[in-house]
Amino acid sequence: MKRYGLVGFPLGHSFSAGYFADKFAASGLTGECSYENFPVEGIEDLKTVLPAGVCGFNVTIPHKRHILPLLAEIDPEAEAVGAVNCVKVLPDGSFKGYNTDVYGFEVSLRGMLRTFPGPLSTLKALVLGTGGAAQAVHYVLGKLGIPYVEVSRTGSDGAAGRMVYAELTPEMMDAHRLIVNTTPLGMHPNVGAKPALLYEGVGAGHYLFDLIYNPAETAFLREGRLRGAWVKCGLEMLVLQAERSWEIWNG
Repeated sequence: MKRYGLVGFPLGHSFSAGYFADKFAASGLTGECSYENFPVEGIEDLKTVLPAGVCGFNVTIPHKRHILPLLAEIDPEAEAVGAVNCVKVLPDGSFKGYNTDVYGFEVSLRGMLRTFPGPLSTLKALVLGTGGAAQAVHYVLGKLGIPYVEVSRTGSDGAAGRMVYAELTPEMMDAHRLIVNTTPLGMHPNVGAKPALLYEGVGAGHYLFDLIYNPAETAFLREGRLRGAWVKCGLEMLVLQAERSWEIWNG
């Protein structure tokens, strides 16, 4: 039995566990592979909690950065991002870290932006939130040559390229046509919550991408859709990163 799983804390309903259970069933691998949740409150307890024989695992909140000191190797892309969400267990039992969120977000975003009338380098973005989930977004936007401004509730704290929601103007909203939500606002069960964006400045020329996948249409995306914007949730990104993890574990 090849064992895989998800490391994080707390772990409630897991997309990954359900996704891989369905994948194994569809591929006739149910008796050969398993995917389990491994709740790890303190990352220093990882090797104690992780059962023997695990071939690889995904990493979620709050350990995408905490796990870095435990890695024997790290993929250059994950190192550049500064966060790991996929780990392959090497033959000697040591860990190599990857970031498949980068792949998932880039492929999903490129698909969404096929309708953008011009080079992506002429697009400007607002990235809502400054937490760990934003790291892969920053990396991909940099790779695509899309300049961005971070928007948060607390503001710059002295950091360049960061502002609070109240500082956004209609002119800024018009200039920044791509808006990516990396915050948990609007995630089930708090489906009425949304970032305090200047939504009246959103229109048909905007692209709203939400990393949240449950619900499929968050309050943030609904505001965009009702104003004619292109909208996309994080489900495709999540599937893409899961499949990339599978390739890494078995490649």
